[in-house]
Amino acid sequence: MAEAEPRQAIVRLTGVSKAYGTVRAVSGLDLAVPEGAVYGLLGPNGSGKTTTIRMIMNILVPDAGRIEIQNRPANAKSKDAIGYLPEERGLYTKMKVGDLLHFFAELKGLGKAEATRRVNDWLERVELAEWRDKKINELSKGMQQKIQFIVSVLGDPPILILDEPSSGLDPVNANLLREILLELRTRGKTILLSTHRMEEAERLCDHICLIHRGEKVLDGELAAIRAAAGKSSARVDYRGDGGVLRTAPGVAEVDDYGNYAEVRLAPGADAAALLRYLAGRIDVTGFALQEPTLNQVFLQAVGGREAAAPAAAGSREGR
Repeated sequence: MAEAEPRQAIVRLTGVSKAYGTVRAVSGLDLAVPEGAVYGLLGPNGSGKTTTIRMIMNILVPDAGRIEIQNRPANAKSKDAIGYLPEERGLYTKMKVGDLLHFFAELKGLGKAEATRRVNDWLERVELAEWRDKKINELSKGMQQKIQFIVSVLGDPPILILDEPSSGLDPVNANLLREILLELRTRGKTILLSTHRMEEAERLCDHICLIHRGEKVLDGELAAIRAAAGKSSARVDYRGDGGVLRTAPGVAEVDDYGNYAEVRLAPGADAAALLRYLAGRIDVTGFALQEPTLNQVFLQAVGGREAAAPAAAGSREGR
């Protein structure tokens, strides 16, 4: 079977930088978001994710570098191809849900009949149809987030840029959003997802870019990045005192969740020897080697940088 052709980049950043005074929010960032993929822009709060997105959306102008959307330089017209869900909500709180969505549909150039169809379909899909005549300020935070999401997809754009899309959502609605995003991917949409929640990215993303203090740390296909890290972790299901895991030979790091733990092995550690050691001290009910979680990959990638670089002066929260 012939190898599939690599997908073309629909969003590309080359050497993009942005500073706020003396604080560098983004530094020499290169990105290539493949068409039809879910691409995760990942990092802790203050790492430069939102600043990057605002530059792609032409809200901010980069100090240096080049941004291209659909192989053309990004400009105000580029926004027509993008559905944007910002980190901060931009809803008119005194408007009724249905009226607000029809207003945004008209801004997208939809006729009345088509706007009505799409609004009704999306309200049904996110389970808010019965709230169409309520004012936005009568909705919970999670409901408002779902309305903001509908605004981003009403125009059926080829590209979605979602900044912390599950913010304010309970686990049930976060799962609903995840299902919708995967449906959109199967329809060929390109989704640029910005989040600091590694477990969310792990479930959704084909490709990831990890950034830390405005600089790229890792970039590529998620499966390849995890495979390159090797099976250097183990999941240990147990009963008893999990404290023994932290002093066990060959263990570099432990994330203990009470009845199971994710254990990162030291280089050259013998997993079988670890299992024998634990078996005499706690009741091990399950033991499996696995690729490291995305969170573990990120922590390993930034560990050396944390030790080498002091925190930048000033707050970059939310950037």
